[in-house]
Amino acid sequence: MTNKLENVRNIGISAHIDSGKTTLTERILFYTKRIHAIHDVKGKDGVGATMDSMDLEKERGITIASAATFCEWLDHEINIIDTPGHVDFTIEVERSLRVLDGAVLVLCSVGGVQSQSITVDLQMKRYQVPCIAFINKCDRSGANPDRVVGQLRTKLGHNAIALQMPIGLEADFQGVVDLLSMKAIYFDGDNGESIRTEAIPENLLPEAQKRREELVDAATMFSDKLMEAVLEEKPIDEALLIEAIRKGTLERKLTPVMVGSAYKNKAVQPLLDAVTRYLPCPADVKNTALDLDRNEEMVTLSTDSSKPIVALAFKLEDGTYGQLTYVRVYEGTLAKGSVIVNSRTGKKTKVGRVVRMHADQMEDIEAVSAGYIGALFGIECASGDTFVSPGRNLTMTSMFVPEPVISLAIFPKDNKSQINMSKALNRFTKEDPTFRTHVDEETNETIIEGMGELHLEIYVERMKREYNAEVETGKPRVAYRETITQKAEFNYTHKKQTGGSGQYGRIAGYIEPITEGSEDFIFDNQIKGGAIPTQYIPACEKGFQQCLAKGPKMEFPVTGVRIVINDGASHAVDSSDMAFQAAARGAFREGYLKAKPVVHEPIMKVVVESPTEFQGAVMGLLNQRRGMIVGAQDEGLMTVVESQVPLAEMFGFSTVLRSSTQGKAQFTMEFALYRQVPQSIAEQIAEEVALRKKSAA
Repeated sequence: MTNKLENVRNIGISAHIDSGKTTLTERILFYTKRIHAIHDVKGKDGVGATMDSMDLEKERGITIASAATFCEWLDHEINIIDTPGHVDFTIEVERSLRVLDGAVLVLCSVGGVQSQSITVDLQMKRYQVPCIAFINKCDRSGANPDRVVGQLRTKLGHNAIALQMPIGLEADFQGVVDLLSMKAIYFDGDNGESIRTEAIPENLLPEAQKRREELVDAATMFSDKLMEAVLEEKPIDEALLIEAIRKGTLERKLTPVMVGSAYKNKAVQPLLDAVTRYLPCPADVKNTALDLDRNEEMVTLSTDSSKPIVALAFKLEDGTYGQLTYVRVYEGTLAKGSVIVNSRTGKKTKVGRVVRMHADQMEDIEAVSAGYIGALFGIECASGDTFVSPGRNLTMTSMFVPEPVISLAIFPKDNKSQINMSKALNRFTKEDPTFRTHVDEETNETIIEGMGELHLEIYVERMKREYNAEVETGKPRVAYRETITQKAEFNYTHKKQTGGSGQYGRIAGYIEPITEGSEDFIFDNQIKGGAIPTQYIPACEKGFQQCLAKGPKMEFPVTGVRIVINDGASHAVDSSDMAFQAAARGAFREGYLKAKPVVHEPIMKVVVESPTEFQGAVMGLLNQRRGMIVGAQDEGLMTVVESQVPLAEMFGFSTVLRSSTQGKAQFTMEFALYRQVPQSIAEQIAEEVALRKKSAA
C-alpha cells in the first residue's frame, strides 16, 4: 500500500435503479486492468458483472448487496463500493456513504433526476459526502444531458457545472469535448481503450467556448488567483482551474458534471481522471468520534497511521468460514496480531486475518492503515461497532437505520428446514439492520420485517438457495402504528393483598399526543413533595414503556405519546418497583382508551414513469388504491406521476401496472410518512386482527 494518502480515493457509485452503476464499475475495473474482459450485468454470457457476485443479482440484473473493490489509476489507489439502486436495499447505500469520502452520482441522460436519485442525494447530504455527477447512457434514444444538468440544479439544488459536452447524441454519440483542455476526445478500439485527442469540430466550437466561459465563471468563486486572471484577461491556466473546481467540490458548493456511455465504452477514462482530480483523499475529510471517558465530547480524528487504532465496522457477511467484517480505518494501523477493543461491548480481540476485497474474492494483506478500507476475519461484532486500541474509549456515530414497514409470516415445511431457517435468520438479521425477525407470542408464527416486498422476497429466496430451507410465506402485513388524538387523565391504584406483604402503588397524571418533533415517547415526571418516592419513578417509566410494544386498541406499537405523572401515593411496606410498574400499566390502559386512539398506516411515495398515452390509466390505478396524486410532469415522451399511496394498497401493483401499460411503465416506491387510517379501513383491520387471534387460539 502507498503511504501517500493524497493518492487514495474512497468512493461510492450511487444512483437510481437502472442508471448503469454496475456497468460503469465494470468498465472502471477493465480500464484500470483489474479485470481482463467486460461482462454484462444481465449475465447473458453466463458470467454476470464482476460486482454482482450473488446468483440472484446475476439473474435479476440488479445489485442487492454493496460490493467493495479497489483499483489503480494514474498512481492513485481507488477503493470503490458499488451500491444497490432499489430503495428496499437502502441500508446498503446508507452504510457505504457513512465510510466513504466521495461519491459518483450516476444519472441516466433520458430519465434524469429520478426519485431514488433524490433519496441518494439526501443520504450524501446526511454524511456530507462531496460528489461528481456522471450523465450516463448518452447513446440512448431521447438522451438530453443539458436537461439533466438543469434538473441537478432545480431538483437537487446542486451548483452543477458541465466539464464536458457530448459530440453527437443518441445513435450519433461519438465522444466528448473536454472544456478544460478545449480538446475533442474519442474512444477507439473494441472496448474504447484507445483514447484519441483531436481539435474540437468546427460546428461545436462556438458552443464549447460559451460553456467554457460558464465553467470558468463558476470556478472563480473558489479561487482568487483565477478571479485575478479573468479580470486581467490573462490566459487561464488549466491547473488553476482544476484547483478551483476541486476546492468547490470538496466544500459541496460545486458539482462537476461528466457525460458518457458506460455500456458503449465511451468517456469512462475521463471520469476516472475527475475522481482523482476533484474528489477528496482521506486527509481532506474531517472525521470525528465521541470520547466516552469525557461525557461524549467530540474528538477530531487525524489520518495518522502511527496513532492508536480507531476503525468502524460498517458491513458484515457471515460466510462458510466465519464472519467477514468490512472496516474503514480512520486512525492508526490495523495489522495482523493487533489487539483491538470493541468500544460497545468492551471485548478485547486479537486480529487474525486481514484482507482486501475484490467483489467476492479476497486478497490477504498484512495491515490496513488509516484512510483505507479492508476486512477482518473471525471478529465477533455488530454492524456499526467501533474498534479501538486498548486504553482508548472512543466511539464513532453509527449510520441512520430506517424502520421496517412491511412484515411476513414464514413457515418451515419440516424440522430440517426449521433448523436451516433459524441459521439463515440469525445471519441475515446480523448482516442487515433493516431486516428483523421475531416470534409472535399469540400465534407462535415467525415474522420477518423489512423495507419492502422485494427486500423480503430476496431473503426468502436466499433461505431456499443458500440454506436449503424449504419455507412458505403468509400474506404480507403492513407495519401499522397506534396513537392518540386527545389529552386524557388517569388516576389508577394498584392494590393486591396476598399472604405476607402486598402490592400498592397509585399513579395520577395525563396522557397526550406529541404534536411537534418525531419522538415516539416522552415521559415527564412532575411529582412534587415526594407523592411517589424518587426510587420508584424509573419503575413508573418502565411500566409505561412496556405498554408501547402493543397498544390496547389493536395491539400495534404505540407512538407519539407524552405521559405526564403529577400525583400518586405509596405505602411504607407494600410499595415496590413491581407494584409501580403494574400501576403504570393500569394507568396507561385507563388513560389510553379515553384519549381516542387511532391507527396510523405507512404511506409510500410512489413515482410512476410511463409513456404519455398511459397517463390517465396510471392516475386511475393510483386513485383506486387510495392514492393522492402530488404532481405529474411531462419529460419528453414520458410522463412522471408522483403520488402518495398507502402501503397496504400497493401489494401486486407491479403486475397490474405492467398489464395496464403494455409493460412500458415502471415505478419506484419508498416510505414517506405515517397517516391516520380512515374509519372504514380501521374496521377492516380490526376484523383481520380478530380473525388472526381466533385462528391462533
